[in-house]
Amino acid sequence: MAATPTRRMAAVTVLVPVVVALALWAFAWPAARIAPRDVPLGVAGPAAAAEQVERRFEERAGAFEVHRYEDEPAARAAVEDRVVYGAVVLQPEGPTLLTAPAASPVVAQLLEEAVAGSAPDGAQVQVEDVVPLPSRDPRGSALAASVLPLGLAGVAAGALVTLLHLRGMRSAAALMGASLLVGITATAIAHSWLGVLDGNWWAEAGALGLTVLAIGASVAGLAALVGTAGIGLGALLMILIGNPFSGAASAPELLPEPAGTIGQWLPPGAGTWLLRSVAYFDGHATGSALLTLSLWAGLGLTAILLGGQLRRAPAPAKA
Repeated sequence: MAATPTRRMAAVTVLVPVVVALALWAFAWPAARIAPRDVPLGVAGPAAAAEQVERRFEERAGAFEVHRYEDEPAARAAVEDRVVYGAVVLQPEGPTLLTAPAASPVVAQLLEEAVAGSAPDGAQVQVEDVVPLPSRDPRGSALAASVLPLGLAGVAAGALVTLLHLRGMRSAAALMGASLLVGITATAIAHSWLGVLDGNWWAEAGALGLTVLAIGASVAGLAALVGTAGIGLGALLMILIGNPFSGAASAPELLPEPAGTIGQWLPPGAGTWLLRSVAYFDGHATGSALLTLSLWAGLGLTAILLGGQLRRAPAPAKA
């Protein structure tokens, strides 16, 4: 039975406030609860001094996850390999903080404040940016702002192949082609024109394209399985949850749990992590993000192919 105009009016009246409340929760809650939660931090230097500094950080219950290193080269390598966000190197002339603003400018600033507060009275903390951001994007704003456009591109691609009634291999081929072109176009803009990315050009294009493919395939896959309502479900998951939970503007370890963890399981968060790694860290620490994006893309494409086969299957003959 078709819904009456009165029922449709009532549905809209109730649905809009629910969506607004969900959006405010998804975007405002993580932003309002930014704080360090098991942020990986290195400490290197003489055993006695290192233990004292480590103890001071451990007093901040749950804020930092301290990693011990033998010397300054080992701590520096850990920062460059994206194992830790920064490292405190204890030397006779005073402590030095090695930071990686390219991993998160917010965390780099937080570490400066934390180390200054934990340093012995009168000690001057020297700060060295081991992995800085490009001079054209010193605050990392451009990269953080790229998460929403990538999400929108993926959702649009998934919606278009669905609404244009592309099925099976045609749908999968269209999504892969569109994602490839989006990756190339976005890299041409961000790397070649704006200069906010400075890693391997093709690795950056691959990271951007794979992110769009994972989002687009997920949206189209849901639509292939449950109908056009899958577009809405996919958009809600990728934009309303994936975008604010990605940690792009801060870091996953600064978001309240389980937002930080969930964000890295979704394509926007995994794509942001992957892009940072290939753009600024020579491809280090990419394994988990690559696996996450590949799983979303693979499952989405599989759903598209299965959905197409189900639609082509003949209906059972009636007795």
